[in-house]
Amino acid sequence: MAYAHFPEPYLAAGARADRVVVLKRERKLVLMNGARPLKEYRISLGRDPVGPKTQEGDGRTPEGQYVVDYRKADSSFHRALHISYPSASDSAQAGARGVNPGGLIMVHGIRNGLGFVGRLHRLADWTNGCIAVTNVEIEEIWRAVPDGTPIEIRA
Repeated sequence: MAYAHFPEPYLAAGARADRVVVLKRERKLVLMNGARPLKEYRISLGRDPVGPKTQEGDGRTPEGQYVVDYRKADSSFHRALHISYPSASDSAQAGARGVNPGGLIMVHGIRNGLGFVGRLHRLADWTNGCIAVTNVEIEEIWRAVPDGTPIEIRA
């Protein structure tokens, strides 16, 4: 349990990201400012993380270019930043297959009441397609990533 809450270096106060890059295969979220990485975070993804999200309920995390378009302080998880999935292209592809593309994809902390899990959440991909970090990490990301920030999610 000590590992779950062992302190990590904090992001510098006042640091601002101008884009976010998610590397699904590597299970990393990187805050960027220009060409310079500000900080990397280890993440958990959707329960079926290989490949792009294609429809509601598939357990996959989307891949592509999106935007952090709003934040939700009263989420079921400790804070949440909404990702603008589905794009028009995602919706069109799902529509052509006659399925719902899904939505409500977020970068969020641990489910409310379970914050004690800390880093141990990384032992499995457990979300419904979201990108999960610890509660301490989402607090940093919340401060450093303003609404409108581009987020690129790569395989």
